[in-house]
Amino acid sequence: MNDSTVTLDSADAPQVAVNEPIISIDDLSFSYDLGDTNTLRNISLDIPAGKVTAFIGPSGCGKSTLLRCLNRMNDLVDTAKVTNGKISILGQDINAPDVDAIELRKHVGMVFQKYNPFPKSIYENVAYGLRVQGIKNKSVLDQAVEESLQKSALWTEVKDRLGTSALGLSGGQQQRLCIARTIAVKPQIVLMDEPCSALDPIATARIEELITELRQDFTIAIVTHNMQQATRVSDQTAFFYLGKLIEYDDTEVIFGNPKERQTEDYISGRFG
Repeated sequence: MNDSTVTLDSADAPQVAVNEPIISIDDLSFSYDLGDTNTLRNISLDIPAGKVTAFIGPSGCGKSTLLRCLNRMNDLVDTAKVTNGKISILGQDINAPDVDAIELRKHVGMVFQKYNPFPKSIYENVAYGLRVQGIKNKSVLDQAVEESLQKSALWTEVKDRLGTSALGLSGGQQQRLCIARTIAVKPQIVLMDEPCSALDPIATARIEELITELRQDFTIAIVTHNMQQATRVSDQTAFFYLGKLIEYDDTEVIFGNPKERQTEDYISGRFG
């Protein structure tokens, strides 16, 4: 990563070499309330570029909260606040006063647990973010829509009905459309919050294949309740419990030879 500070509102944000930290979380504590209760406590980890990092742990352990901290989605909660530490993306403290959350989200896209296509055509769903950025040239939009649908493994299924409502697609197709919509604006980082939890096994397998392909172009952080899914799609895995990061290592180490007893107990099904 460059030594100089990078501004996230730059139109040509720098690329980070594969395996180099693109996200650095340093002693982060975070609270949703006005008291002293921290949902996250003293979290520190680096997320490498060009890899898939999985967040695992029992419900309520803070993994989705941390994911939402990475693109400041928690700003939408009035009482939410970082109480300690910082998150740096592309060398920039993302909670610094001069960082605009909307600009940040151009570099850090998000796919939610429940697929949420807009009540628009398939084409307009994918083109939406580009139009918001002021892109009006039809040939540019056409190319971006096709490329994004290709990358999301949806093009061959929808290319003859781009003008029809996205709400007519199956659940799995709608989630892939949401992925296409996210990557159309070419973020460097894609966050996925349990993207398969509302899908059947066949649709889940398609999304998992897609995640494996997308790591060639994007850094991905995924929250998953499915430990088998973490082993299939991720390079690194972070295990959280009660708001703390218990262990973070290569996925094969976490699931094959964990160093912490709590990690071993969780992945072996003793609790969770």
